[in-house]
Amino acid sequence: MVTVNLHEIDTYAKQWIKEAGERIRESFPKTLNIAAKSNPNDLVTNIDQETEQYFIEKIKGTYPDHKILGEEGYGDRLEKLEGVVWIIDPIDGTMNFIHQQRNFAISIGIYEDGIGKIGIIYDVVHDELYHVLKGHGVFLNDIQLSNLKETSVHESIIALNATWVTENRRLPSDLLAPLVKEARGTRSYGSAALEMVYLASGRIDAYITPRLAPWDFAAGIIMIEELGGVATNLRGGKLDLLNQSSLFVAKPGLHGEILKKYLKNGQW
Repeated sequence: MVTVNLHEIDTYAKQWIKEAGERIRESFPKTLNIAAKSNPNDLVTNIDQETEQYFIEKIKGTYPDHKILGEEGYGDRLEKLEGVVWIIDPIDGTMNFIHQQRNFAISIGIYEDGIGKIGIIYDVVHDELYHVLKGHGVFLNDIQLSNLKETSVHESIIALNATWVTENRRLPSDLLAPLVKEARGTRSYGSAALEMVYLASGRIDAYITPRLAPWDFAAGIIMIEELGGVATNLRGGKLDLLNQSSLFVAKPGLHGEILKKYLKNGQW
């Protein structure tokens, strides 16, 4: 049986994500010039692909037995999470990257036999590196984050896209409207990875969305659970790390209140 050195993997992953971030920052002048002249989506797709390929080259060159699940499809095709699996989103918040060149992140979740061990999310523009090694706390750069404290809906800021309280194909449009009215405020940042680290760092109190892929939340849920928060789908069930899933993450206490009062314990 091969022993997994998580501290070594964590060190390499942090180094690679910082290097990838620098490569993305170097693309900014080129991105601005081309976006003004042609279809920006093609360029951004190229940057996404190049970033994912960069990670694959580094990971496979160092850990050839590790598996990779990535948004751009250059990794492995997996039916189960056996061994060490890296779940990667090279640019989470692509629309923000195109239009704003900020409010996006690189996200890496590392799982061993289906259990989240390492989560790293890098806010490239602000140079904020959020990271967790399971059992050792969550950090923003070198500052350890405090455990999440219980709060109520009336004192909370909820991350929720306005799409989900208007007519849509995934949720009854009136399901979350009472939550929007009764919360202290709502926000939408356009990047699941950032919305999850904002919860981890106490900038928001909950995040709700009915549609995400595993690479959107694989790293963030490790951080939130490490800090005592709760991560489920919108019906309160276990998250699917191999397929699309809804996502509901919140501070302790608040998760149960929203699930029961507003999400009706999934009975919708």
